[in-house]
Amino acid sequence: MLNSVRVAAIALPLLIATTPSLAAGRTMADVLAASKPSDWRPLDPNNTLYMDLPSGRVVIELQPDFAPKHAANLRALARARYFDGLAITRSQDNYVVQWGESGAKKPMGEAKAALPPEFTRPAAGLNFTVLPDPDTYAAQTGWVNGFAAARDSAKGSAWMVHCYGVVGAGRDNDVNSGSGAELYVTTGIAPRLLDRNITVVGRVVQGMELLSVMPRGKGTMGFYQTPEERTPITQIRVAADVPEAERARLEVLRTDTQTFTDLVESRRNRQDEWYKVPAGRIDVCNVPLPVRKEKS
Repeated sequence: MLNSVRVAAIALPLLIATTPSLAAGRTMADVLAASKPSDWRPLDPNNTLYMDLPSGRVVIELQPDFAPKHAANLRALARARYFDGLAITRSQDNYVVQWGESGAKKPMGEAKAALPPEFTRPAAGLNFTVLPDPDTYAAQTGWVNGFAAARDSAKGSAWMVHCYGVVGAGRDNDVNSGSGAELYVTTGIAPRLLDRNITVVGRVVQGMELLSVMPRGKGTMGFYQTPEERTPITQIRVAADVPEAERARLEVLRTDTQTFTDLVESRRNRQDEWYKVPAGRIDVCNVPLPVRKEKS
């Protein structure tokens, strides 16, 4: 990371209702149980990375709608076997876990050593599902194709936000110094102050339990001080390059569906027996983005 991490013509968005909807009185489990196959989409193997650790596999979904250059560079780095044999180098409490290397000392194949920042993109053309509740950091938040996002209509810009499990490309002070050779994942309370200051490339859809339990580094900003503290990376592969029999068959809930609208409402106004006072609102980072094994 952190070596130290066009709204004019937006298509009609799906707006989460602010009044009781079909989800009233239903839990998230009820909503998901009633979902239809068309409410789910499989992961695109060309935009999915597998990071294999000694403890298991982490599945990362890339978001080329917001960071196309970084997504392409990450595919090139994986195909050059750049990450193989590198390590997790940092675990800062309530913040991030980081891996890769600074300065890109290993051969990078066809990947570029530095890229221009992709902190924001034009908001026009995005299928933006709007969350009606206010946000501290942005004029409006919601979701785009399964990713938490924000947008500013006055400036015509949109960006992905730093929720738990979000993956970003580290950089130095120079905004053009990131490439994806060094990555981090958010493991604590959403550090939204990073929004629009660093390129978000995707999110972990499976395997966060392998990263969130990494021992906290005792060095500055949680960096490990000795090689023995670091967890080695066995390999990182593009899912499309992995034999089909070895792929993780996962699908994620589409965020442009009535089912997702009902799910959000079930979280904004909890009807579980334990809850006595529903909040009536929710933060974009507190809405779960469901993932399940593909239905055969």
